[in-house]
Amino acid sequence: MPCETKTWLFLPLLLLVANCMQHSVHGKPEVPCLFIFGDSLSDNGNNNNLVTSTKSNYKPYGIDFPTGPTGRFTNGPTTVDIISQLLGFENFIPPFANTSDSDILKGVNYASAAAGIRVESGTHMGADISLAVQFANHIAIVSKIAAKLGGFHKAAKHLNKCLYYVNIGNNDYINNYFLPEIYPTSHFYTPERYAKVLIDQLSLYLQGLQDFGARKYVLVGMGLIGCTPNAISTRGTNGACVEEENAAAIIFNNKLKSSVQKFNHKFSADSKFIFINSTAGSLGNSLGFKVLNASCCKTGAHGLCIRDQIPCQNRNEYIFWDEFHPTKAANIFTAFASYNASNPAFTYPIDIKHLVQSF
Repeated sequence: MPCETKTWLFLPLLLLVANCMQHSVHGKPEVPCLFIFGDSLSDNGNNNNLVTSTKSNYKPYGIDFPTGPTGRFTNGPTTVDIISQLLGFENFIPPFANTSDSDILKGVNYASAAAGIRVESGTHMGADISLAVQFANHIAIVSKIAAKLGGFHKAAKHLNKCLYYVNIGNNDYINNYFLPEIYPTSHFYTPERYAKVLIDQLSLYLQGLQDFGARKYVLVGMGLIGCTPNAISTRGTNGACVEEENAAAIIFNNKLKSSVQKFNHKFSADSKFIFINSTAGSLGNSLGFKVLNASCCKTGAHGLCIRDQIPCQNRNEYIFWDEFHPTKAANIFTAFASYNASNPAFTYPIDIKHLVQSF
């Protein structure tokens, strides 16, 4: 994957993002609460105590995170961590697995590595928290919020003001559809039909969130899954991306994008959905990352970092931390672009900043 290196662009943008993050955390958050649904791109510790091989609570994960390894599948904060800072939250949104001493009125992160929209996705690697269970966990949190605020009506008024971030679907392809030796879905569905089944199922959960007070939603599209180091090394040809996988991701994204328009008319008048195109494959060419198709850390089972191995030193030049997940540097650019559309290719039809201003 050729790339023209533009280091003259990289560092100024990195400093700009850091400055905006630093500036945002000193005032009142732009939204009172943030609820996060998703997979390993957003997981911040929910898988730590599960019986699964998809864990990241060990070094070198978290090597650039203030407290070290936490269960995040990157070297620093995730994209949604950074978005939360840009929104003005002083602390990161806590994982559902560790909310006992947390202020749940400010939100909860339900994301789980290997999880998908379909319950079976990713389960060959062990336990995960599927979107169905994440939704059930949210209902439990809503009940606790109602108890804190004095009833479900007051809870709903609070939840009406929250932001709901949903980034899920990758494992329905990487750890389901494109593993025909384990999962039968590719035998039953064409890519077009499979994407529709996933979007239809997702819409049911969104309707459920609506019934429990949700009004503002950020729906994140899939990345170019055929351009991950894992896809390239296992299925690619001469270092090229796997176009079959990318094509499936694009079909899913197109259907999700068109569904967002339908959701904005289908749900209540005060509801608003936006679609974020988080295609990491465009970052390298536009921002000058030097290494686009290799992981920064040494990887082993399931493409994850090998425990306690020393990673690359020039990690700000890498798109990928392990064989699937972006580095802190890539997450920063994706988060900043999603928040204020600094790169119009990322967002549709508006960005997160304008969404929260519509409250």
